[in-house]
Amino acid sequence: MFFLATADAEGRPTCSYKGGEPGFVRVLDPQTVVFPNYDGNGMYLSTGNVLVNPDVGLLFIDFEQGHRMRLEGTASIDLQDPLREDYPEAQFVVRVRPRAVYPNCPRYIHRYELVRRSRFVPRSDCLTPVPDWKRSDWAVDVLPEDDPARDPGERDVLGR
Repeated sequence: MFFLATADAEGRPTCSYKGGEPGFVRVLDPQTVVFPNYDGNGMYLSTGNVLVNPDVGLLFIDFEQGHRMRLEGTASIDLQDPLREDYPEAQFVVRVRPRAVYPNCPRYIHRYELVRRSRFVPRSDCLTPVPDWKRSDWAVDVLPEDDPARDPGERDVLGR
C-alpha cells in the first residue's frame, strides 16, 4: 500500500490510499514505476488530477518494520497500456517517472501488523465483491454506467 499525493490545475492538493495484492506496484526499470487504478468511488480525484498536473508524490510505509520511503515524480495514464492485462479488473495503469526517491525518518511510525488483506482487492482467482456503500443513494448517481453496483443481480458484499 501507499499514499498518492496529487494536486489539481489550481494546485489544490489531495491524497489517497492505494492498495493491492503484494507486487501491485512494480519497478519496471530505473525510470519507471507502475501501479493499477482499481474501481473506486468514481470521482477520480487523484487520477483526474494527474491529467491536468502530472506531478505526484508517493509515500510507502512499512508499518510492521517501521520504514518509509518517498517517491516524487511525473505520472502518466494510458488507457491502452499493455500492462493493464497483468492486473485483474484494473481500469488503467499509472506510470510514474521518478525525480527523487529517498528514505524518510521512521521515528514516529506506529507499529501495526497485517490482520487480513481486503477482500475487495481484485484477484484473478475470484470475483471481486461489490461493497454495500456503492448501492447507497448518495453513490449510485455518480457511478460509471458499467459499474457492477448498478446491476441489482450482481455480486453482493460477500462475493455471492
